[in-house]
Amino acid sequence: MADRAGAVTMQGSPLTLTGNEVKVGDKAPEFEALDTGLSPVKLSSYLGKVVVISSVPSLDTPVCDIETRHFNDEAGKLGKDVVVLTISMDLPFAQKRWCGAAGVENVITLSDHRDAAFGQAFGVLIKELRLLARAVYVVDKKGVIQYAELVKELTHEPDYEATLKAVAGCLV
Repeated sequence: MADRAGAVTMQGSPLTLTGNEVKVGDKAPEFEALDTGLSPVKLSSYLGKVVVISSVPSLDTPVCDIETRHFNDEAGKLGKDVVVLTISMDLPFAQKRWCGAAGVENVITLSDHRDAAFGQAFGVLIKELRLLARAVYVVDKKGVIQYAELVKELTHEPDYEATLKAVAGCLV
């Protein structure tokens, strides 16, 4: 497993990502994470649907809050063929509490805290912090990555428009 020093920054300070970078055209790597009820969920359980994966450091931070609320709003408009996942290292209990307080009902939150399986498989595990980097992926119905954005500065939001354009391209 590769380390990528300086792949992202937090307030300008370089951080190291662990895992191999996932790119457009790659088969999305399998992973298992926990839902808010502590049940294991695999990416392959969504095969046949377009999956948006939003990776965030922590739901309890301002940019992650904004991003997840934004994707929640969009998820409500995308239809039944699209699933939006937000994955963080937050404990499932904290994710459930946050979703309830924020009124987030259209995004499925998953916790990678146990094994960092998602973070390692997608190459977004921050070595120094054991948090996930901010990234967005769109996986088509066959499990192939059609869009990948690693946000270089953790305090910045992703490109929502480009993500939604990629989703639309998977639905034609």
